[in-house]
Amino acid sequence: MADASAISAPDASSSSASSSTFSYFAVFYNYPLISAVVSFAIAQTIKFLTTWYKENRWDPKLLVGSGGMPSSHSSTVTALATAIGFCEGFDSSLFATATILACIVMYDAFGVRLHAGKQAEVLNQIVYELPAEHPLAETRPLRELLGHTPPQVFAGGVLGFIIATIGQIIVRTVSNV
Repeated sequence: MADASAISAPDASSSSASSSTFSYFAVFYNYPLISAVVSFAIAQTIKFLTTWYKENRWDPKLLVGSGGMPSSHSSTVTALATAIGFCEGFDSSLFATATILACIVMYDAFGVRLHAGKQAEVLNQIVYELPAEHPLAETRPLRELLGHTPPQVFAGGVLGFIIATIGQIIVRTVSNV
């Protein structure tokens, strides 16, 4: 199986890209990156499946779209920060940086973007009520589902933490084999 060195990133002090220890496939062993990507994929899949279950329709746009439960933005950045904490230590400057980034993304998700979505709703209603001869009457509607509610952001954060923790358990199990 794999040892702990197979799971860690290649040595940054390597002098050239042609070094025998360097591998372009090392990205596939980058636990924080994998945790973030898996967490994003699971959050988007949950949105896709819940829409199918509740509304009995397949909407492939939900696999890449924003908004909805859980927040894939929150899930992704929380998984990244948590995995970095496990790898580098929760007292490291890299973990601090990732945590601040996660806080900014989550604040933006339920603050700025949520309000932008509500403004889009109001503007769409105003345009809908315009007379047909008005130049803006044929304007395409603005996207309304831009942000998240606090419960959606919280659920995304919990999902991200769980995914990173499961990933850490897997990494430790593989490195002990």
